[in-house]
Amino acid sequence: MTSQTVRLEAGGFVPFFRSYTRTWIHAVATAGLTAFGTLTIVHRWFAGLALAAYVVPPIVLYLRQRGRVEDDSESRAEATPREHSELDDERPPSEGERRADQNDASPVGWNTAETPTDATLHDVTVTTSNDGYAVGDGGLVLASEGDEWETVLEDGPAAQGNNLRGADATADGEAIWIAGDSGSLGRVDGETGRHTDYTAPAEITGNWLGVAVDGSSGEETIVLITGSGGVVRGTYHEGDLEWSGPKKPGSGSSLRAVSLADAAVGYCCDTNDGVFETTNGGESFDRVGLEGADGTLTDVATAGRGDCVVSDDDGTVHRYDGSRWTPERVATGSVSGVARHEERTVACTADGSVFERPSPEAAWERLDTDVSGGLVAVSLGPDRSVAVGADGLIVERGRR
Repeated sequence: MTSQTVRLEAGGFVPFFRSYTRTWIHAVATAGLTAFGTLTIVHRWFAGLALAAYVVPPIVLYLRQRGRVEDDSESRAEATPREHSELDDERPPSEGERRADQNDASPVGWNTAETPTDATLHDVTVTTSNDGYAVGDGGLVLASEGDEWETVLEDGPAAQGNNLRGADATADGEAIWIAGDSGSLGRVDGETGRHTDYTAPAEITGNWLGVAVDGSSGEETIVLITGSGGVVRGTYHEGDLEWSGPKKPGSGSSLRAVSLADAAVGYCCDTNDGVFETTNGGESFDRVGLEGADGTLTDVATAGRGDCVVSDDDGTVHRYDGSRWTPERVATGSVSGVARHEERTVACTADGSVFERPSPEAAWERLDTDVSGGLVAVSLGPDRSVAVGADGLIVERGRR
């Protein structure tokens, strides 16, 4: 599971621009700069157009994101607690108050964890045994069996220092697959922490933007996605690894995220409002939506066939029930990551907020975090939730 979006991070425009340079918008702006720059041989005024094509887009995006964050902060500041009265002591507590009391009584909240890095973390996975694994810039892999996060790999599976974009675990949590730039791919043994390098599967050395895994350790299905809209499927059987693809389920637009509910059912999404469903473990995909999203899709999560959610950078989570899509406004800024576990859905945002929907019938609820930096991805386990982001940021909590 992974997402790549422009984030308004702590520190102002410079960290924002670093994030912006990894987006397709920056690629288009760079192309415009080159094209208009070439035309200066025709007329020197094309130099102005070249400069505008490159400079204007990040400024507009930055001001737009900043405005959304400020509006969100103002709306939170205007909210005031209701005054307590004697009637409150006489009436039974509401369901929301009971949930809040349970949360207050819990020893674990969404709190910042100490990490051994300040590198940006792009993805995280929580296993069925509640162990956490996070991946990020420079090939960094972190692992945590409890309260402490430790470095498992410093420079990626091939020791080349390529950025890692995705991480996912087998159904039994005993193996973790990591993937990223320049074909980086590896498998980490959850018990020993040792890794095996499988970089450049099917001789592909492009950038993997996400990875999804299912099946038990030794009988694994691996699905990888690329920025050119391709899907590569792998099967791992007791050390033997076979690959098929790449196949393009859509128009070739960059795929943003992929998620498997089991070894057969999964979903992926692209930058062109495309959401695709597989019922054969990634051998083929059928488009199931999405039409008319105001923002660009950022992440996808599923709990089973006909049970899928995708997030976008306009603050919306879109819910799929097998036949119809329903948009739900969650935040004012970018929803950068979304995760499912049983009935729970959790979303994280580029301004460091976390939102939860305890069940499909419940409303979205904003949860307090003690961070100001941007969050990129989130993952849920049976009794642990972890979100990661810029500057080595990790926030986590136990299940309600």
